[in-house]
Amino acid sequence: MAMKPQFAGVLFGAAYYAEYQPGRDINRDLDLMREAGFTVIRVGESVWSAWEPREGVFNVNWLAPVLDGAHARGISAILGTPTYAVPPWLQRKHPEIAAQSANGARIPWGSRQEVDHSAPAYRFHAERVIRAVVSRYAPHPAVIGFQLDNEPGVALLYNDHVFQRFIGWLKNRYGTVERLNDEWGLVFWSHQLSDWTELWRPEGNAIPQYDLAWRRFQAKLTTEFIAWQARIVDQYRRDDQFVTTCLQYSQPGISEQDLGEVLDVAAGNFYYGMQDHFDQRGRLPQPSHWTTTGTAGLLRQADRAFATKQSRFLITETNAQSIDGSHFNCPPYRGQLRQAAFALIARGAAMVEYWHWHTLRFGAETYWGGVLPHSLKPGRVYKEVAALGKQLATLGPLMDGYQPDADIAFLWSTPSRYALQFMPPLKADGGPDGQAYERIFDSFYRGAIEAGLQARIIHVGQAVGLGAAELARRFPVLVAAGTYCVTDAELDLMREYAELGGHLIVGPRTAYADEEARVRLAAQPAGLAQAAGAWYEEFSNLQTPVRIDASPNGPLRLGEQAAAQDWIECLIPNGAEVLAGYRHPHFASFAAVTSKEAGQGRITLVGTLPPLELARQLATWAVPESIKPPFGPVAAPITAASGTTSAGQRIWFVFNWGWDERQLSATAPLNEITSGDPYPVGSELRLGSWDAKALIEQ
Repeated sequence: MAMKPQFAGVLFGAAYYAEYQPGRDINRDLDLMREAGFTVIRVGESVWSAWEPREGVFNVNWLAPVLDGAHARGISAILGTPTYAVPPWLQRKHPEIAAQSANGARIPWGSRQEVDHSAPAYRFHAERVIRAVVSRYAPHPAVIGFQLDNEPGVALLYNDHVFQRFIGWLKNRYGTVERLNDEWGLVFWSHQLSDWTELWRPEGNAIPQYDLAWRRFQAKLTTEFIAWQARIVDQYRRDDQFVTTCLQYSQPGISEQDLGEVLDVAAGNFYYGMQDHFDQRGRLPQPSHWTTTGTAGLLRQADRAFATKQSRFLITETNAQSIDGSHFNCPPYRGQLRQAAFALIARGAAMVEYWHWHTLRFGAETYWGGVLPHSLKPGRVYKEVAALGKQLATLGPLMDGYQPDADIAFLWSTPSRYALQFMPPLKADGGPDGQAYERIFDSFYRGAIEAGLQARIIHVGQAVGLGAAELARRFPVLVAAGTYCVTDAELDLMREYAELGGHLIVGPRTAYADEEARVRLAAQPAGLAQAAGAWYEEFSNLQTPVRIDASPNGPLRLGEQAAAQDWIECLIPNGAEVLAGYRHPHFASFAAVTSKEAGQGRITLVGTLPPLELARQLATWAVPESIKPPFGPVAAPITAASGTTSAGQRIWFVFNWGWDERQLSATAPLNEITSGDPYPVGSELRLGSWDAKALIEQ
């Protein structure tokens, strides 16, 4: 394993595919990159057919001019293994490597990632091309790291041999069919097995315990695949070269925490709606399941990437111009590229890399805009990118050892995400909502961002690794919302966290089921109700919003528009203080929010998806001692984020997510990093439309 990478600065660049533009002047491209302040490019991962145009015939020298030219200009490279897009000759020779979908059909060729990456024939040919490419370029001085595959876990694999491996995995996990019958409750609908050969295929499955095991197994296959590639690359890479893979965090076949354990550094592909999608309040709908809207959506992507390894991360792809299909064209307003970059860096990004350098004239991503437009001539976007590159050259050296600050922490549970995709408690467009987990999580996360707080996402397994005492010391406020599947040990951790001084905020569906997605036969939230001084047995979807009123003597102050939507857990106080209730003929007999001291800390129960006003006030009340910006309190459309460097300096980033100019007043001496302008106490900080500043406290 190579040394753990230490990113002192901020890498800046784009994916570069000279092979996609025949006749391009590589030297001119690289000169433009250098002038734009680029320090890194990503190359090679998409074109297996260029590396191996015919079986066993390798052409590995075509990339050398790109890497030689980059190195001569001080630009590094991340080299990708080309395993996610297989060449036609391999598809034709081995049709059995095609991935099989849930309907039993093989996924047709013609796109990418149609392959069963566990198939022996695929592995044979993939290993051969990996070795050919990596052995040729690992010694190259431009290559600083390797990207293994690309956005793994895009599809669940239903191939016959995968199913047989699943049975073997179940045997190792459960031992006997009798135990499986018991753990999965297979007496239901007469599903009890007498032999492993009787296990039905997942295509027709309706049992949630089966589905959760199937999803865990699929994530294991993805982690195994990336770890397998890492072991091959390990044989060639230098000690100063890292391995990563670019994660698309919405993919169904991944567990990002598990993947993080086999990588040197986490990396992700971050896409977000721009233009008015950047409005801090996120009033426009999410463009797609992998493209966020609003400031909170942007920041949640970054915080989730940081959580992969609880350390700085790389952005291997992000918006330069319009991103998505030909029907969704929203290039950034002036200033938004800088805003997005600064926002992601403030939350721990050690690299910002655009998809991609030049907009393509052909292919499925013809209208995914690059730094250069279709004319391939530098335009407005290039000029803004180049201006940002110069600023990052000044900011980067100060980011040595940077760690983003956190006022409040949020538990992330991948098993709960799987379980709530299979049995969603929420609906969308009249049917079950496959993004129910994210909706529950985001309703609390967005409130914290709107309250001007800084968030940290921590996986449940990482929290267990810290232990209750250390968790309470690092994060005085912890939100568990949608944390549906929890083990007894994880329940104990939450309760002990509160007893040792933490404030645990419990949102809908938390602790409802155990690690097998079996409902806990106890007053809900199970294992927490007694300590929380409140419980519930009924829950309801809401057909129309239900008004929420704050208790007159409580800490919350809600306006007339505060209303529960989508979901209610009918909380019954049993020693807890009621902070909010419902204005409704039936639901008025239940509490909306309760809170009670528990040991040295506190447990607060929230029985609905909190509207933004309630979520914001809850976060503000729970975190009275937040890290205060040195320019006074901020409110929409202004946000601020900060972090500390290894030298102990605090760097602040402040943003204006709107058209109107805003002013702030310095309450401590500050210097703007990119311009060098000083801001003594009492001086005015002006933020233009869609503006961002990086400041250092003196």
